[in-house]
Amino acid sequence: MEKLREQYEKEVVPALMKKFGYKSIMQVPKLDKIVINIGLGDLKENPKALENAMNDLTQITGQRPIVTKARKSIAAFKLREGVNIGCKVTLRSNKMYDFAYKLFNVALPRVRDFRGVSANSFDGRGNYSMGIKEQLIFPEIEYDKIDKLRGMDIIFVTTAQTDEEARELLKLMGMPFAN
Repeated sequence: MEKLREQYEKEVVPALMKKFGYKSIMQVPKLDKIVINIGLGDLKENPKALENAMNDLTQITGQRPIVTKARKSIAAFKLREGVNIGCKVTLRSNKMYDFAYKLFNVALPRVRDFRGVSANSFDGRGNYSMGIKEQLIFPEIEYDKIDKLRGMDIIFVTTAQTDEEARELLKLMGMPFAN
């Protein structure tokens, strides 16, 4: 699974240096971390949902997730401050590259009617976020063992200064952007 890291060093870095005219290899943007988040809105009705979501996330990433808590109370959502509302994982170094490779080459092609991910989901500072509607696209998840289809947010945090640099970095790493 070291493929993506090797590809980054051999192909992506020289291509980015040539395209953007970097003088030093340290100026080249790189993937800093990947954050995967599952928000659970039905935690009050189904208390085991958090445990199931954490197990799914552990299987997908190979890393134990942390529980996220509500920062403030919102009466309209019947939400109190400090109540568990989801879980997240932050991937770095080898696990990050392994996950990115698996996402680009195995999981995303399994999405029904997949035509590429949106190229407009950049935040203006070189970070990219995308949503997935169901966890079944990952090969580790068995259809019979899930209790409910859950979506997740995946955020690619890069060291790029602009969206254009980040888009080129992710495209060269294999992100299937829609045309």
